[in-house]
Amino acid sequence: MKYKGRFGDYGGFYVPEVLIPVLEELEREFYRFYKDDGFVAELAELSKNYAGRPTPLYYAKRFSEYVGFKVYIKREDLLHGGAHKVNNTLGQGLLAKYMGKTKLIAETGAGQHGLATAMIGALFGMETKIFMGVTDIERQSVNVHKMKLCGAEVIAVEGGTGTLKDAINDALRYWTAHVSDTFYLFGSACGPHPYPTIVKHFQTCIGTEARSQCLDQIGRLPDVVVACVGGGSNAIGIFSGFMDDEKVKLVGVEAGGKSVASGKHAATLVVGKVGILHGAKAYLLQDKEGQVYETESVSAGLDYAAVGPEHCMLKDSGRAKYVAAEDAEVLDAFALLTKKEGIIPALESSHALAYVISQSGKLPSDTVVVVNLSGRGDKDVSIVEKCRPLK
Repeated sequence: MKYKGRFGDYGGFYVPEVLIPVLEELEREFYRFYKDDGFVAELAELSKNYAGRPTPLYYAKRFSEYVGFKVYIKREDLLHGGAHKVNNTLGQGLLAKYMGKTKLIAETGAGQHGLATAMIGALFGMETKIFMGVTDIERQSVNVHKMKLCGAEVIAVEGGTGTLKDAINDALRYWTAHVSDTFYLFGSACGPHPYPTIVKHFQTCIGTEARSQCLDQIGRLPDVVVACVGGGSNAIGIFSGFMDDEKVKLVGVEAGGKSVASGKHAATLVVGKVGILHGAKAYLLQDKEGQVYETESVSAGLDYAAVGPEHCMLKDSGRAKYVAAEDAEVLDAFALLTKKEGIIPALESSHALAYVISQSGKLPSDTVVVVNLSGRGDKDVSIVEKCRPLK
């Protein structure tokens, strides 16, 4: 079974024996329903009237003038809940409903996936538990409160660094003991097969819309598409719309933390080595003995030591380029977009913006860059204030 769900040499199915039949059931039911007329129609209705799709493609005129080329922003921040995460939680939550599951569990770092899962738990009347590291609970207290308002139980994870990796560990342990009635609503395009495939499927709406909007609004495809990368769901979602367009450059931006040179970062694809974590083979941040590094980032949502397997394949093939943005650059980007456009970006999305800013003076003025604004920054205002107090 570990050879299923491969993206080149990456991905797979490295899980405890008790989870094999559960993941096989999940794969079988996903392929049973994802093209089912009733399922597709219900998801389309909810995506439009509950989540708020389609999202706009916005020409950021003043930001563009600052960097010296044309920047268009895919406004996933305008979705219900404030991030792209609801695309996936609606899809998986509906799948859980069709499968007859009555309980949801999820992991979360920045809290956006946890909130999106809590919303869907409320929507479908399902008992919901959210596993979240204590470090992330402290720095994302607003999202924690929102999850509880939706009726979800937030379970504090104290092991390790108290961040996303540790939350996933505990969620997987819980799931192995409650597989009969519980659906694990995984948040990113990583983990064991079939999750990378499922999450990508429910996030392809971003790329499909963005490609069509570019042709309608600009009259051509963009030169570059940029997205932040933690586990990789928002990036694989928008990349999917341009994967076959070889002239469109794809750039994923990871968390460089305080600096990649210092080792305090989460730049998995930039400096990681191949290993196995959370059921899949992928690039990891690990030492010579295979022990996973403690990651660090100003952004809770990118603070993860692994990455989705398809991103690993795209890196090796050269189809996508992966870079890192350091915390100081990210905070600058957060401030700049807010001041130039009145749009407050999530710190995760600010990594993508930081890369765009770094290209100022390097690209022709007629270059078109599309940035996936994966989430809004309400949740991050207090973090930014601590790092960069307003004068």
